[in-house]
Amino acid sequence: MKKILLTTTALPLLALSFPAMAFSPAGKDIAYRVNDEDFQGYFVSAADNAKGSVLIVHDWDGLDDYERQRADMLADEGYDVFAVDLFGEGNRPQAVEDKRAATNRLYQDRERMRALTLGGLAQAREQGAAEQTVIMGYCFGGAVALEIARSGEADNIAAYSSFHGGLTTPDGQTYAGETAPIFIAHGGADTAVSLEDVATLAEELETAGVTYEVGIYSGAPHAFSVFGSDAYHERADERSWTAFNAWLAEML
Repeated sequence: MKKILLTTTALPLLALSFPAMAFSPAGKDIAYRVNDEDFQGYFVSAADNAKGSVLIVHDWDGLDDYERQRADMLADEGYDVFAVDLFGEGNRPQAVEDKRAATNRLYQDRERMRALTLGGLAQAREQGAAEQTVIMGYCFGGAVALEIARSGEADNIAAYSSFHGGLTTPDGQTYAGETAPIFIAHGGADTAVSLEDVATLAEELETAGVTYEVGIYSGAPHAFSVFGSDAYHERADERSWTAFNAWLAEML
């Protein structure tokens, strides 16, 4: 199996059209239930010519227009997309302490984290999303994607991806050799998730025999892909998005 550690400095760019601040969703919000709890995801379809599907896991402020924009961008590339909700309908924390509390609840109960993610995946397929799926996430969502990768609990998963996400493996967990391929996009100037964390993950995946690719983008801080934020790094965002789309085309 191939294993690639890629430091990105000069990838050719696709013709990209990144959204401005104004945004009108092309898809629809979806109310659904997991274990008698209410959630609200977002679904957008590539219609009859879908190449596959993508499940997006949100960052620590919950599902909002950032994930909706990314979902619409992926639908334009030919994928059915479901942005899952792991915090519960109406729970979109704004204060840092509330964001930390929402994510810590799931970090401390990984069985719940996995159940809610798989519940979102089931809902995506109920909405008609193509069965063959890539699970990807941003920041907290990237850590969730890797949690599902290690668990092996999801069916018909073509690949996993993390954008500026947490990369450490909890005690007692490992990656199996049959884990679907993994794509990591990481900012070289990220002070929340270190380059040592990236190297450690690469060593784990290499040892397990998992196919992986890592893009490291110089000067990019944590959360570098979030439009309109202080952390936004245009070059890293464009290059990582180009690399991710190439990855999707290969996986799906």
